[in-house]
Amino acid sequence: MTKSELIEKIAAVQNQLSAKDVELAIKTMLDHMSDALARGERIEIRGFGSFSLNYRSARIGRNPKTGEEVSLVGKYVPHFKPGKELRERVNLGLSSGSSSDYSSDGST
Repeated sequence: MTKSELIEKIAAVQNQLSAKDVELAIKTMLDHMSDALARGERIEIRGFGSFSLNYRSARIGRNPKTGEEVSLVGKYVPHFKPGKELRERVNLGLSSGSSSDYSSDGST
C-alpha cells in the first residue's frame, strides 16, 4: 500500500474528513516521526510497534560490479519492531488464507 492509497482508504472511511485533511495529517505525522528519529528518539505506538535507530559499524564492503573493496562508514539506520497486536493480526490474517494480495515469498 502506498501513501496515496492509505490517504484514499482513510478518506473513504472517515466521511467527515476530506482527502486533503487526511493527507495533511499523514504528512504531519510522518514529518514528526522523521524528526524524532533524526534527534535519536525512540517512537512507540502501542499495539503497532516501535521505531528506533540501530548503529551499523564501519566495515569493508565490495563493489558488486568490480569486486573492489570499499570502505563503508558507520551509520545509524532506522529499525521497526512490530508490536504484539500487529504480529498477531498479521499472522491471523495471513494464516486464514483470506489475503490473496500476498504471495508465499512475501511480495505483493
